[in-house]
Amino acid sequence: MNVERARLQTLRSLLVVLLSTALLWAPAVPAQATNDLIPTGKGSYSDLVALFDEFLAFRDSGDAESDFSAAAVAQRREQMQQFQARIDDMNVVAWERAQQVDYLAVRSRLNQYDFTLNRVRPWARDPGFYVDKMLWVTFTKLPLEGEKRDQFLEKIRAIPMLVDAAQKQLDDVAADYADLAIHNLSHADGVGHGYPYRTVPPAGVLGWYDDLLARAAQQPDLIKDIQAAHSAVQEFDSWLKKMRPGWTASAGVGEAAFDWYLKHVKLMPWTSAELVVLGERELDRLWAIYALERHRNRDLPELEPAASAEEYQQRIAETDLRIRGFLAEQQIITIPDEIGELDNYAPWIVRPAGRNFWEDILFRDPSPDHLHAVIPGHRFDAIMNGRIDHPIRGRIDSGARAEGWATYLEEAMLQAGLFEDLPRVRELIQIFGIFRAARVPADVWLQTRQMNVSQVVDYWLPRVPYLDRNVARVDAEIYLRRPPGYGIGYSIGMLQMQRLLADRKRQLGDDFELKEFHDELMADGWLPLSLIRWEMTGLDDEVRAFWAREAMPD
Repeated sequence: MNVERARLQTLRSLLVVLLSTALLWAPAVPAQATNDLIPTGKGSYSDLVALFDEFLAFRDSGDAESDFSAAAVAQRREQMQQFQARIDDMNVVAWERAQQVDYLAVRSRLNQYDFTLNRVRPWARDPGFYVDKMLWVTFTKLPLEGEKRDQFLEKIRAIPMLVDAAQKQLDDVAADYADLAIHNLSHADGVGHGYPYRTVPPAGVLGWYDDLLARAAQQPDLIKDIQAAHSAVQEFDSWLKKMRPGWTASAGVGEAAFDWYLKHVKLMPWTSAELVVLGERELDRLWAIYALERHRNRDLPELEPAASAEEYQQRIAETDLRIRGFLAEQQIITIPDEIGELDNYAPWIVRPAGRNFWEDILFRDPSPDHLHAVIPGHRFDAIMNGRIDHPIRGRIDSGARAEGWATYLEEAMLQAGLFEDLPRVRELIQIFGIFRAARVPADVWLQTRQMNVSQVVDYWLPRVPYLDRNVARVDAEIYLRRPPGYGIGYSIGMLQMQRLLADRKRQLGDDFELKEFHDELMADGWLPLSLIRWEMTGLDDEVRAFWAREAMPD
């Protein structure tokens, strides 16, 4: 399906969407009546904590990560039915609000695992599920001794067994998933998030096995096992290419299932159609601001990329000092004194083919990514979350909370005055926002099967400044193959953050303090933002609908 057809499908319900979104963004008032859907069973809050402990142990066990035979999956489904029955039989109606928040958060994690077992089923639908497991062992640094050598041999010797399992278990493969796996086995895009740096990247997973073999010359006793793994991966590549013509199913989960997931897992108060409208509005808003900023800065010189690793590191250090100083001076958020330098996400890389999208921006100025990914974004956020001493809160992770906070920071700090003297950096902030907003409709269209990866790439390229095809393809793959709806979390999470800020300011008036607001957010952990809003403000207009038990669509 092309962009226009996708839009036509969305426009069929546009009138309803416009009316509903207008209501959603109207100032909310606390509900007066008790929700009669809140469970009234026998279990206590301590039973919820115990259940969550058991569930995490079950979810994260070794077998749950490796065995996807029909018998193992059936056993897991049976276990999940037992967890769901137990969580439904709790006296939640008698609990205080914070405990009810925890209940909905835990139930959403159970729902997510159920959805993976019954709808996503990556072990049956996505060859990349196995390709990922084949890849990471190749990054091992050699030579190895003792326990590290033993661990490596265990992993590399498991590769032929992994290939055998993949060929047996991949019985419902989607076309996009197959094409991505085949591409990644033999192609290097030069994007490689988290890959070891090579001036000329190895050609896909198979190339990384060649790289590993070459490095094994210094430890010949490993070569036989590496060669066996390499041959198994080659066999898998040939098998995928042979089977590919018969794999025509769409990836994603479908509209009905995705809407269920948004409500019962992500705890978002919007349908997929409403998210498309919100995303496209945000994309247009940011493009308008970008156009105005470019006009305002038309007589100023463009920012030049750093010319060396040393210059880039100097820019990062200056950016870090600038941001920390601004956060303290303007009383934005508390940064504990002991939190020193934090790792940067974007290393200095020289690519023969030139810079990719991220490097084109960040080598000019690291500020957008430093705010988003370092401080007070992801790195800092993770440290603060790790300090939460709570049986549930410290072990809940919401992608929209994490990415929404990080994305919110970009524009929030711009509005707060961080870049008053850096007009060209303001443009880079807007470009980051444009890409995040463009992800929203694309993520929806991928999951609802209105577009494939190639169509999403073609949708993005003319809409995102600096964007290159390689980064676009990798980005589409990430958000198609991650838990559904991760790509919407950046901009939609930001909108949720803005709504929370507005609600709290309206409630407190002149007593509102931005630093206190942000510190309270950090203390709440990575709960879904709809739950944080309910706990922080008492407004339950978003969460009322989450109490209903609704069957997962077929």
